[in-house]
Amino acid sequence: MTPVLQVLWEDWADRALGLPAYETAGAAGADIRANFPSEARDSGLTLAPMARHVVPTGLRVAIPRGYEMQIRPRSGLALKHGITLPNTPGTIDSDYRGPLGVLLVNLGAEPYTIHHGDRIAQIIVAPVVQVAFDLVQALDDTPRGAGGFGSTGRR
Repeated sequence: MTPVLQVLWEDWADRALGLPAYETAGAAGADIRANFPSEARDSGLTLAPMARHVVPTGLRVAIPRGYEMQIRPRSGLALKHGITLPNTPGTIDSDYRGPLGVLLVNLGAEPYTIHHGDRIAQIIVAPVVQVAFDLVQALDDTPRGAGGFGSTGRR
């Protein structure tokens, strides 16, 4: 059975932009758009290099219990302009009902303007497993052991 993500428009949102959408049949993520209040639609939002800002989407969601929504960068924006998410992937929990905003950062060398209706990120809804925590006296041994960052080699 396909999980259903319930979506609610904010009162001020531009509904003509449509809901998040999968742009191709094989897409894993649905693109989500910047949806600015009416007074900011013409100007958009310009992110200076190294600046970050929460960009509104005009949406609220109800994620099915047992799932999370991940907010991920769009690869084209990251490659061409340095626009990404500083907390990628961002996680939206199933019990959150507030406004859905996308935290963007400009890692590029030039200011970048986000226009009303621009596709700014993608969302993926994924199952979540909550575990129990068991305090133990020791952990089992593995071939990797305590090797950390880079411990498995370069190749």
